[in-house]
Amino acid sequence: MAQPEIQTAPASAVDQEAFAFVQMLAEELSKGQIELPSFPDAAIKVRQALTDEEVSIEKVQRLVSSEPALAARIMQMANSAALNHTGKKILDVKSAIARIGFNLVRSASLVFAMAQMRKAESLAPVRELLHAHWQRSNKVAAFCHILAKRFSKVNPDTALLTGLLHGVGRLYIISRSVRHPQLFTNAAAFVGIEREWGPAITDALLGNWGLDGAVLDAVRDYEDLARVHEGGTDLTDVLAVGALLASLHEYPDALELNLQNVTAAERMQLDRPTLDQLLADSKTEMGILQAALTA
Repeated sequence: MAQPEIQTAPASAVDQEAFAFVQMLAEELSKGQIELPSFPDAAIKVRQALTDEEVSIEKVQRLVSSEPALAARIMQMANSAALNHTGKKILDVKSAIARIGFNLVRSASLVFAMAQMRKAESLAPVRELLHAHWQRSNKVAAFCHILAKRFSKVNPDTALLTGLLHGVGRLYIISRSVRHPQLFTNAAAFVGIEREWGPAITDALLGNWGLDGAVLDAVRDYEDLARVHEGGTDLTDVLAVGALLASLHEYPDALELNLQNVTAAERMQLDRPTLDQLLADSKTEMGILQAALTA
C-alpha cells in the first residue's frame, strides 16, 4: 500500500507538530521500522512462530507456557462459553491450543500484549486512547465472529482475528504520538492523521507479522462499501458489516440506513427484520466474546 503524501510544512505550532509527526511516520514506514511498542517477548515469539505454517503445536505450547499470563489468557479463551462448544473444561495449555486453533492463539497473544501495552509507564499519557480503540476493535471482532457463523462460510475464528487487527495501525499511531503531546490540542488534526496513515501502517504491520492474504485483503478493502466480487460472502464482507454494526448497533434506524446499498449487506440479505433478530439474539454472545477479548 502506497504511503500518503506529505504536505508542505505549515506555520502554526500545532500544525508543525503534526507535520513533524507525519514525517516520522513516513520515515518509519519507508525503513520498515513498524512494530508496536512494549510488546512482550513471549507474544512476539508466538507471533513469529505462527508465521510458519508447519509449526508444531508442541513448539507453540512451549512458547506460550513461558509466559504464565499468556497461558492463562489462552486457557480462559478455550474455556469461554462462546468458544467452548463442548462444555468440557480444558485443563492444560496444549489441549487449549488444540481446542481454539492457531488463529485464536494469535488473538489471545494480541489481547495479552495489549494488556501489557496499557500498563507501560511510557504510554501512560495515551492509555485511555489505547483502551478506547481496543474496545472498539473488540466489538468489531465479536460482531465479525457472529456474522461469519450465521451468514457465511468464513471461519469465525479468522473473522474474529481480522476484526481485532483491522485498526492496528491506529494503535501504532496512538502509541507513537506520546512524544508529540501538542497533537492532542487539535482533535481534528489527530483524527485526520489516524485516518490518512492508519491503513498504510496496518498494512505494514500485518505484512511484517506474516498474516495470510485473505486477512490482508479484508483489512485493505473493507471500507469499500460498493465492492463487487464473485461468489458468496467473504471475509472482507464480514469485516465491512462487522465494522458498521460495531458503530451503529445501538441505533437500529441509522444502522438500517447506513447498510442500504452496502453490497456486503446485500449478499448477507440483511434486511431490517433480520438485523433486529440478529441484534436481539447476539446480545449474550457479544458480551461473552468481548469479555474473552478484554485486555
